Amino acid sequence: MLKIVRRCERCADDEKVRGLTLSFEERRKSRQRVRLDDGREAGLALPRGTVLRHGDVLEAEDGTRIEVRASAERLSLVQCPEPAGLARLCYHLGNRHQSVQIEGNRVCYPADPVIDAMVAGLGHNILAVTAAFEPECGAHHHHG
Repeated sequence: MLKIVRRCERCADDEKVRGLTLSFEERRKSRQRVRLDDGREAGLALPRGTVLRHGDVLEAEDGTRIEVRASAERLSLVQCPEPAGLARLCYHLGNRHQSVQIEGNRVCYPADPVIDAMVAGLGHNILAVTAAFEPECGAHHHHG
């Protein structure tokens, strides 16, 4: 089984790499058994606390390079035309330790009926979408 042990620099455009498509929850686990996009089994043995992002390139012990891809997930999307409404919504989501992806005046978070009820109670309309989820890293987590 392929053992993936480190994050590495981007690959050259002509370098052949394998793909690994994972949900955000899966990308938060640094040690797990995975299946590459070509069906090959592999084991992640990355430093504890590693969070993978879409586009990261990993390297296995044998030198094989693997590009991480964010899978499509069920998300709730909220548009907030007013900056104060966006700030208030993000405050309440953060207060519940909810991972969020913020893009302009839009906020996405993993679909959850309890969180959706809270957001609706704040007066927001929620749109169910399926898309890749790339939430904010947080103040204490640095990518690299």
